[in-house]
Amino acid sequence: MKYLIPLVIVFLIYVIIENFFILTVRREIFVKNGLRIAHIADIHKKRYGKGNKRLCGKVRSENPDIILISGDLVSRDCTDFSRAETTLRSLAEICPVYLVYGNHEQDLSEEYKNKLKEAVKRSGAVLLENKTVRLDINGNKVSLSGLVLKYSVYKKDGHYRNLDVTDKAEITESIGEASDGKNILLVHNPLFAEDYAQWGADYAVCGHVHGGSVVIPFTRIGVLSPERKFFPKYSKGVYTVGKMKLLLSGGLGKPRLFNFPELVIYEI
Repeated sequence: MKYLIPLVIVFLIYVIIENFFILTVRREIFVKNGLRIAHIADIHKKRYGKGNKRLCGKVRSENPDIILISGDLVSRDCTDFSRAETTLRSLAEICPVYLVYGNHEQDLSEEYKNKLKEAVKRSGAVLLENKTVRLDINGNKVSLSGLVLKYSVYKKDGHYRNLDVTDKAEITESIGEASDGKNILLVHNPLFAEDYAQWGADYAVCGHVHGGSVVIPFTRIGVLSPERKFFPKYSKGVYTVGKMKLLLSGGLGKPRLFNFPELVIYEI
């Protein structure tokens, strides 16, 4: 019993440190003269210094070619987007920034969704709302598509049961056919990875799952998904799905355990 209180104190200190530390994770899928991507996911309400200065400094030190934000930059109850705008502006000074909506942005009222769009535009970042851009960076020619899934794949009729799904045909209807050459799909939800691969994505860049919130120590096995389901199929890391690589970040926001907030750097 005399050791219980010190152990509890140590545990609480660990949890506090873990939740405010940013782990930089480098995942390399080797290609000569490859494309260096900084992936930011699921910030929500988390602050890493004023205007997320600490996060932006870490991104700058990695010297990426592009920055991809896979949704949930803000939370559904946000009404002031000044911090998001400041963060995006600081990131856009480093290199081009592209983002998609997550389910929290989709859940905003039209009034606040329009305010967020205006903030994104002022920042210099680019919102890919079912759009595709062609990029030529360091001789790497790729198509980058931002897919916004229907909200009912996240929550339907006020609960998490009997959720809708998506498929290749629905993806094609939203963003068109996959282009010739390399295709990067930026989309919030990783749970439809097989459909992204069938559509023609070479890489799908996702977040949403928060690494499973609680990770079993010494593994990458996440315990809980936002859909209130245990042991989601994908939690964080790089997965091979058919001919596609699923690049899944554990994210930066929301409470977590044995699951450090992460900034992910890919060499693809």
